[in-house]
Amino acid sequence: MRVRSAISSDRLARACAEAMWKDDGASQGLGMEIIDVKTGQATLAMTVKPQMVNGHGIAHGGFIFTLADSAFAFACNSHNERAVAAHGNITFIKPGKLGDRLIATAREISRSGRSGIYDVRVTVDATVIAELRGHSRTVGGQWIPLAEK
Repeated sequence: MRVRSAISSDRLARACAEAMWKDDGASQGLGMEIIDVKTGQATLAMTVKPQMVNGHGIAHGGFIFTLADSAFAFACNSHNERAVAAHGNITFIKPGKLGDRLIATAREISRSGRSGIYDVRVTVDATVIAELRGHSRTVGGQWIPLAEK
């Protein structure tokens, strides 16, 4: 039996993001906002707040990673298959600073079977400050029930 969606893949991706977002206390609690979600892609933003700055006076890498990881999560869940991170590796290129608006843009590199690979670029005013490569694994289930045609 083949299940089909009556909506476009990008509209389905946005609906999946809305379903995820309503229970995503981590991303919401850090003040993240969803800028855009399409099939295999997601862009999120977050402003560096005083509690996100480390002893060097720069954005703590864990917060930059969390933003990148959230963008990765929304991208890999955009196909209406529940997916989680299996692995993530980040490279910090430049520091983020207090008050910076960080933009994380995730894009799908490959998706086969239960596995996916995604690249996430974190920028401040178009300057790249970090790059993350994430590997996803689907875990079963859907975000949005699809109607049969």
